[in-house]
Amino acid sequence: MSDLIRDRQYCELCGKMENLLICGRCRSSFYCSKEHQKQDWKKHKLICKEADKPHVPRQKPELAQETAQQTKEQAASSGEKTKGCIPKAETSEAGDKAREQGSNNCTTPNGQSSLNPQKLAVEYIVPCMNKHGICVVDNFLGAETGMGVVENVKSLYKTGRFTDGQLVSKKSDSTKDIRGDKITWVEGKEPGCENIRFLMSRMDDLIRHCNGKLGNYTINGRTKAMVACYPGNGTGYVRHVDNPNGDGRCATCIYYLNKDWNAKEHGGVLRIFPEGKAQFADIEPKFDRLLLFWSDRRNPHEVQPAYATRYAITVWYFDAEERARAKEKYLTGNGEKGLKVDLDKPLDAS
Repeated sequence: MSDLIRDRQYCELCGKMENLLICGRCRSSFYCSKEHQKQDWKKHKLICKEADKPHVPRQKPELAQETAQQTKEQAASSGEKTKGCIPKAETSEAGDKAREQGSNNCTTPNGQSSLNPQKLAVEYIVPCMNKHGICVVDNFLGAETGMGVVENVKSLYKTGRFTDGQLVSKKSDSTKDIRGDKITWVEGKEPGCENIRFLMSRMDDLIRHCNGKLGNYTINGRTKAMVACYPGNGTGYVRHVDNPNGDGRCATCIYYLNKDWNAKEHGGVLRIFPEGKAQFADIEPKFDRLLLFWSDRRNPHEVQPAYATRYAITVWYFDAEERARAKEKYLTGNGEKGLKVDLDKPLDAS
């Protein structure tokens, strides 16, 4: 299978990364719909070549109906592995059943990705992040553990600990026009947060295995976990950059907790606008999905209005050198405050 099939899993015209169709002729380019495939044909036909297949390929772009997911399954059945922005785990009987039900990844009986953290980090996350700056992992914890995290979060929300999300260097009276989420910060050791703590430890495991291989970063710490809730009244978060001013955050790591999420009905999609690219990436906040992307100006993004209660947990990881400079500016009063210094945690904290 070509590198293009493994890596270029987004619509060639608009950049969407889900529910893709594959060109039935070259089997290396993807589209979100027949319409976008037709619109891009004038450009795509210059590079479209017949795949080396025993059957006669479809010739017209509007007839290329085979999905990217089906192509992945064929690769899995022949022993190949796909390495796209939604990593694919090794095959298993439970994974076959999950795929029949529409799951993106092969899974263990608990629904969790069957790759161990080191293999997932080295074989999927590192190459995907270094190539695209965005990486999506489905079935991260598994259904049972994921529901435990959901229960922790819902219990937290009922305590009234959540407050309006704040902005850096913005007047407080303008905040609600920019972001509509309610948030609270969790270290993981609080009563009733045992499953959140486990999630954070699994995130840390991945980052440890990636460390030294993600860009030029040396990651030595992270924030506490920001637990966020969009109440479902049409609120979102306008286009922004997590780290526009060098506060030390290099990687954003988001875990979604929304069972049976339907983007067409519920909205709430995270739309990322990768710097220097005409395409954008739409990430649905589906249950047990982990999303990673660079935190700086390479990835402006927005949360589109949500019309159902939308939960997510975000952890930011720090580059050692940039964070040291940011702390010095903070302490001397020569720069933006950015994230509070007391949110720093060493990488081995859990």
